[in-house]
Amino acid sequence: MTDDDVEIVRDDETTRYRLLLGGSQAGFAKFRASPGRIIFTHTVIDPAFEGRGLGSMLARFVVEDAVRRGERIVPRCPFIAAWLRKHPGYEDSVDWPEGRVTTA
Repeated sequence: MTDDDVEIVRDDETTRYRLLLGGSQAGFAKFRASPGRIIFTHTVIDPAFEGRGLGSMLARFVVEDAVRRGERIVPRCPFIAAWLRKHPGYEDSVDWPEGRVTTA
């Protein structure tokens, strides 16, 4: 697998970022959007594609896309929240959900 085999697209109709591997959906990140804000609610990588770093690739893409769009990120999805904790530099774009710890 190369990065060229991976495509990630934002599908506003289904409110998902879809990760495609060789044209087949290998995972997705579900979101809710409102003006200036995106709430990530659930991330899934198909078990057949686990262990290839696709989850991290998807997380990086969705976070960086939200930052490019000027959206505030609310990580309700445990996977996206964990990824943000491990990858500093996005703090100015994140609104942590109430009651959630912001450090690992």
